[in-house]
Amino acid sequence: MKNTMIGIIGAAAFGVMASAASAATLDDVKAKGFIQCGVNTALAGFSAPDDKGEWTGLDVDFCRAVAAAVFGDGTKVKFTPLSAKDRFTALQSGEIDILSRNTTWTINRDTALGLNFAGVTYFDGQGFMINAKKLPGVNSALQLSGASVCVQSGTTTELNLADYFKANNLEYNPVVFEKVEEANAAYDAGRCDAYTTDQSGLYGIRLTLASPGDHVVLPEIISKEPLGPAVRQGDDQWFDIVKWTYFALLNAEELGITKANVEEMKNSPNPEIKRVLGVEAESKIGTDLGLTNDWVVNIVKATGNYGEIFENNVGSGSPLKISRGINALWTKGGLQYGVPIR
Repeated sequence: MKNTMIGIIGAAAFGVMASAASAATLDDVKAKGFIQCGVNTALAGFSAPDDKGEWTGLDVDFCRAVAAAVFGDGTKVKFTPLSAKDRFTALQSGEIDILSRNTTWTINRDTALGLNFAGVTYFDGQGFMINAKKLPGVNSALQLSGASVCVQSGTTTELNLADYFKANNLEYNPVVFEKVEEANAAYDAGRCDAYTTDQSGLYGIRLTLASPGDHVVLPEIISKEPLGPAVRQGDDQWFDIVKWTYFALLNAEELGITKANVEEMKNSPNPEIKRVLGVEAESKIGTDLGLTNDWVVNIVKATGNYGEIFENNVGSGSPLKISRGINALWTKGGLQYGVPIR
């Protein structure tokens, strides 16, 4: 009985401590007046500053969407550029409120690192790029035995590279860099025979090279890389806000709600659209999240829906010209599926 009572008291005390330790991120964000978002230092299409110093990209726009949900203003966000090595420490320490940095969702990051992933904003896979003039005749990663390969440290990319070459009994020489800019420069200078990272990243990196037309992305996809935003564990309300921002972007696209027509769509007779946009008289969906009921309206006004974000940053409206592929909505044969807002 004594041990049972100690266990009950201990569990209760732990619950109190856990509750106290769980920072009210929404309150902190509102108090400072902006969201601090951790992003890549420079990855075209996902997060990179333009020539005016303005941040652009799919990951950047996701943070703007969260800012719009919280403040009704997508500009109330500041960006912290982070290396792959520093990104998790920055989130764990509270330096940033959201990590939106082409980061792969894995069990280790969910458990050992104490993160919660809000969804998969981009389904990706690791690939290889080569200079076709330097390696004529190479059209498969299986022909890279003995090659030197540029790779970024502290990433799942580095681990997948080792697994792939070991599984296929191939020798290779990893040339490892902490920062993506260093890896890019080394590959462009010819220090490596090949470059490996997420395939979407390779298309972006190719645009920055001295002679983009000389470089070819090989066909092999050697891993699953579900990329998405993460928050710290221990604050369910903040996790819900970030997670449902992602679902709101998908549901808006599925329902045909766009940046151009969102105000008009408030008058739709469709009950689902009226509910999503918060125009039902008894709707409490937004207030249940700690937001206003027009939170989805604010999101779409700031960034457009998921499809608009995709096309503007990495798709047909961008220099990368990446097809939607598996990132299409589930209604169009893809994997993107918005959980119902009801």
